[in-house]
Amino acid sequence: MNTTVIIKGSSKKNGNTQKIIDLLNVDSNFDVIDLLDYNIGHFDYDFKNVNDDFLPLLKNITEKYNTIIFATPIYWYTMSGILKVFFDRLSDLLYHQKDLGRKLRGKNMAMVSNSGENDRRQGFEMPFIESAKYLGMNYLGDMHVWFSKDGSKIDNVAGNQLKKFKETL
Repeated sequence: MNTTVIIKGSSKKNGNTQKIIDLLNVDSNFDVIDLLDYNIGHFDYDFKNVNDDFLPLLKNITEKYNTIIFATPIYWYTMSGILKVFFDRLSDLLYHQKDLGRKLRGKNMAMVSNSGENDRRQGFEMPFIESAKYLGMNYLGDMHVWFSKDGSKIDNVAGNQLKKFKETL
């Protein structure tokens, strides 16, 4: 069984984020969860979303995996909306499902972002780093991958960095 999972947060099934995942997972060492396949509602202080897919998905993640890699395109200088909703729902674990939240302690987190060029802004990684700290997780690092001007291939420098990043996981 794989102990690492990549959680894909992209609005496209087969876009550039998937290309990055395919390169990271060329040996099929990681499981992949595509958030597009799940019905996850926005955080609600009254927990009206308790019957959506978030809690069962997170229970599965905490039971099966030691390392979670978040993969996201950069949309408007930040993580994708679908991944932001997932992160917001982690608040359920602080108020409603504390025992499930505690199961994240000691697990590992990493993040890989991508865009059309080497333009990730300073601080992009902060929500990942700070969330890992808050949840008691070990933050392994992050990297940004960008594509050639025509979008057809990963920039050579980014490709080499991706190989090094994979070695840290």
